[in-house]
Amino acid sequence: MSYNPANEIQDYLVFGEFGGVNPSIEDSSTFTFLSAERMEEVFQGRAEGCYLYSRHINPTNEYLSRACALMEGSECAQITSSGMSAISCTLMQLCSAGDEIISSRTIYGGTYALMKNFLPRFGINTHFVDITNLDIVKNKINEKTKVIYCESISNPLLEVADIPALKKIAAEHNLVLVADNTFSPLMLEPIKLGADVVVYSLTKFVNGSSDCIAGAICGTYDFISSLRDVGSGACMLIGPVMDPIRASSIFKNLRTLHVRMVQHSKNARYLAENIEKLGMRVFYPGLKSHPQHKLIGSMLNPDYGYGGMVTIDVKDEEIANKLMIKMQEEHVGYFAVSLGFYKTLFSSPGTSTSSEIPKEEQEKIGLSPGLIRFSVGIDHDIERTFGRIKHSMKDCGVI
Repeated sequence: MSYNPANEIQDYLVFGEFGGVNPSIEDSSTFTFLSAERMEEVFQGRAEGCYLYSRHINPTNEYLSRACALMEGSECAQITSSGMSAISCTLMQLCSAGDEIISSRTIYGGTYALMKNFLPRFGINTHFVDITNLDIVKNKINEKTKVIYCESISNPLLEVADIPALKKIAAEHNLVLVADNTFSPLMLEPIKLGADVVVYSLTKFVNGSSDCIAGAICGTYDFISSLRDVGSGACMLIGPVMDPIRASSIFKNLRTLHVRMVQHSKNARYLAENIEKLGMRVFYPGLKSHPQHKLIGSMLNPDYGYGGMVTIDVKDEEIANKLMIKMQEEHVGYFAVSLGFYKTLFSSPGTSTSSEIPKEEQEKIGLSPGLIRFSVGIDHDIERTFGRIKHSMKDCGVI
């Protein structure tokens, strides 16, 4: 039987203290020892299965970490208090003053701001490039380069990174390839495609209920151990700790991710195809008009479709804002940022999730002020939803 990440998650059985089908929550910040020697071993990272302090690791958090590693096919994983903390800790663990990062130019606005405005304060600089142009990526590499960073499917233009090709470039120059897979859990498996480290905002599709903030880092055992090191680990020293009660909740939601992703993808493809037929410019990897449609087909786990994200361009910011308000009134979904919720969410990236990117840079990368990004929900009757979108478009003069 071929590997399937959903099967790995489903086969991961963790029992509660009294045989419960859900694991018990370890609601403790610190843990006891029966000998001074054992405590010293744990501090030095030489004692497996022992717990010291929940900033380091907590049993409940470890259940979720192991499930994330199974989902991603990595040796190990570390969960964090947010997706941004996962990205920040990863880059700060990999880079030192004087090092450089090559990053996709179409990424989440918070990630862009981290690399553009914050990391340079510590002597870490970033070159933002068209990640789909491999020659440009190669030409930016120099002796200072340490990391190539991409989003498997980018926010908000839904560009697809050629992870196997990027890995080949990274390997030739002894670089670390980091991929953010937030938009495409299960459907793309960057570790198996060649990424060295994969980061997630668990807030989104993985959790699926828009009730928490959480992140994950997936990688080798050695890399995750370095993040937890009491003397030099970014996760240990910066301390982006997830509350174990919340970790327990996410772990339970993760078990249904495979079902939800199928429906998100099914609905998103339906909307993308039918909105494109209205003459709209639509960004969706499942469309033949998408420039990386064949590429994603070569990397995709076909059981889960092309994902739940769709972006359209109505060309004008005022019209986009009017349309989003109208769609909310018509019960299409919520005018709100984020993604992965059971109900459709929509927002204008240029003034929200990509607002950290300067307007002149937005223009260069093709981020139109009239873009609307949809996180398509798991609606039972997607034809009804499309009818409401079409009615809203007509009412706002879009079509």
